[in-house]
Amino acid sequence: MAAAPVRLWVKTEPFLVGALPAPPPARLSPHYLRKMAAYARGRAAEGCFPRLWWPRWRHIACGKLQLGRGLAWLYFELFHSLLRRDPPRRLEWAEAEAACASADELERERSKLSVDTLQFLLFLYIQQVNKVSLRASLIGEEWPSPRTKSPSLTGKSASENKNWNDQDHRAFVQSHLSDMLELLLEPEPLTASSHSTHSSLVSYEAVCALSFLIEGTVNKSRTVHPLHELALWQPCHGQNGYSKVSKAFSFPKLESWLRSCLTTNPFGMTACLKSGKKLAWAQQVEGTTRRAKIACNTCVVPEVFPMVIMSQVYKQTLAKSSDTLVGAHVRIHRCNESFIYLLSPLRSVTIEKCRNSTFILGPVQASVHVHSCDNIKVIVVCHRLCLSSTAGCTFYILTPTQPLILSGNQAVSFAPFHTHYPMLEDHMAQVGLATLPNYWDSPMLVCKESSDTSVFRLLPPSDFYTFVIPFEMEGDTTETPGGLPHTYQKALSQREQKVQIWQKTVKEAGLTKVLGTSSNTLKTVLIKSLQPSCLNTLDVDLMPSLSVDWTVCLL
Repeated sequence: MAAAPVRLWVKTEPFLVGALPAPPPARLSPHYLRKMAAYARGRAAEGCFPRLWWPRWRHIACGKLQLGRGLAWLYFELFHSLLRRDPPRRLEWAEAEAACASADELERERSKLSVDTLQFLLFLYIQQVNKVSLRASLIGEEWPSPRTKSPSLTGKSASENKNWNDQDHRAFVQSHLSDMLELLLEPEPLTASSHSTHSSLVSYEAVCALSFLIEGTVNKSRTVHPLHELALWQPCHGQNGYSKVSKAFSFPKLESWLRSCLTTNPFGMTACLKSGKKLAWAQQVEGTTRRAKIACNTCVVPEVFPMVIMSQVYKQTLAKSSDTLVGAHVRIHRCNESFIYLLSPLRSVTIEKCRNSTFILGPVQASVHVHSCDNIKVIVVCHRLCLSSTAGCTFYILTPTQPLILSGNQAVSFAPFHTHYPMLEDHMAQVGLATLPNYWDSPMLVCKESSDTSVFRLLPPSDFYTFVIPFEMEGDTTETPGGLPHTYQKALSQREQKVQIWQKTVKEAGLTKVLGTSSNTLKTVLIKSLQPSCLNTLDVDLMPSLSVDWTVCLL
């Protein structure tokens, strides 16, 4: 019988946003996950199945899998937030969490949270996508180095960013499909070694859980359907072994059908680079080359998160706020000595192999991952920040979760979010981000050197300056959301007070202008005398007739 005209592919989002960009703990191996599956099913009455509540997962993770409590909550919250996209519910949770006055109160709030057990098992399983293979390293496919190569936009790099690479996602699912299906089986059909038999049946609930990873279309339609809807389509029953009597699927037939229908994601990074629309956002300035490449797939993506990919922006200022960016997964790759402003609500952002640049981002609903970057500044309100293999970078952030410091980082600085633009608070509401709680100053080290807190510091208030976004937009936000921590606000106030005292002193001194020097000339002298870093926060056109006073101050 000819195969049904169904195309299936692996969804990008679970890997891009859900897979932690670090090797998983040893106890999250398939062997232990099968044990966890059997344990959860056997304790359905205790809050383990079909939904797994936080207290039970904490018990399994800490007592059975030997994970730390912080890591247990990290995986649970990461999965929970991946599926909880409704902004009002996110804001309700933020309000409840911020209202907790003690660790016990916070634990009681967390105890109200639960996740789908089977989907959570699959989520834990796909953490293996970033597992370092010693065998692969021996034959040159990858090497367990903290400074691994990031992928080129041609997709030809030997060491890929697996969270973005849809071809890796497909290969991972194809290679581990049998294990993942066995993870979803009832305990009875399994052998003593927790493996399937030829007569094993896969329940409809298990296929629904697999929809967390797989979706597809029928007859080349642009309408995307979850896997369980396509699996129940009548023409597919002969191939996937669905029985209306048992309301289940034959394990070998379902596996064979899935393998035959799986193809490359038509909305993934590969397709975006191949057929996406090229954008001309970057403005050329004197001395730059024309290497900048920007592409997006919003013109071909039906009702899923679009992608925007930028590469090789060099010595340029790029600024954009548009519907093209709203809800997009953004990848910024090999951008050097540039200022990039993306002032729209975003889904996720990955910044790779960038140097000596500043990135000002709109609110990010999921995560910002910074990898293999040197001497960059990132200014953002985001749900989560992940760092790996960075050096000398500074992050001005507002985030309701602890920033994750993975392996290979050096000289990381954290500071409070310190800017605003008119639409900022509206954009925060669109993605469900509030001003509290804010864990910008409480990073979590998830790496081998986790006992060494010297890899990061909190930026000293004496080095802290606010950042001015120099663009006019419509909107109501006129100050930094949530304000600044007391010590930083105090440092700014003291600095401002010193300037005012000096201005008053100069004014009362009755000094005259330098002979033959106009106000405009003095302004030019002032600008040339300032350090380049100061120019980012100075609006020259707004300087009043105080240029004489400032010149005296500099002298």
